[in-house]
Amino acid sequence: MMKAETGKSTDALDTPKKKKSFGFDNALPKLPMSTIFAMTFGCIGVNMAFTLQGSQMSRITQTIGVNPNSLGWFFLLPPLLGMFVQPLLGKYSDSTWTRWGRRIPYLIVGAPITVIVMVLLPFTGSFGFGYGSMTALVYAAIAIALMDLFSNVCLAPYKMLAGDMVNEDQKNLAWSWQQIFSYAGGILAALLPFILTKFGMTNTAPKGQVPATVIWHI
Repeated sequence: MMKAETGKSTDALDTPKKKKSFGFDNALPKLPMSTIFAMTFGCIGVNMAFTLQGSQMSRITQTIGVNPNSLGWFFLLPPLLGMFVQPLLGKYSDSTWTRWGRRIPYLIVGAPITVIVMVLLPFTGSFGFGYGSMTALVYAAIAIALMDLFSNVCLAPYKMLAGDMVNEDQKNLAWSWQQIFSYAGGILAALLPFILTKFGMTNTAPKGQVPATVIWHI
């Protein structure tokens, strides 16, 4: 009797444990590395946009005549928008169902607008608004707010793609590559002005105009 119980106990220990099920995630196919790279590589661009905004915003706003003591108001806009926009995007994109999926419609809208605003922002001093004019300050504030708003429109749904398309076994791999590409984008964006200067691009400009390194950086 003792031997039978011992044998039963040993068999139970030798039996491999089944992996815990997480619902439909287990039904998703295993993706090749090329697909995981494709769906995470865009984090370079998204994080570059946020780093560019943080690193060059003070220089652009001071160039057009913003009082350095008032810069805090410009830096207050992005985190305030992100605090409200990202949770709302997560909520509404979860319940969005289209022929292109749940996240892609937000990316189709957000990405082009982000690019347009990023192109227009460094030319703030070249539109003839006047150094330190209220028009220039309002334009810069709106451009910064729009850039952050639509960068968030891209960021939240893009990161959620991994959760939607990757099975449970590969999720950690996908999240890891997202973080690697995000940090790589931030480092590249921070180094670009120094690299451009080393290649001979001018880092100074007439009063009220943004230097070429900042324009091409963005």
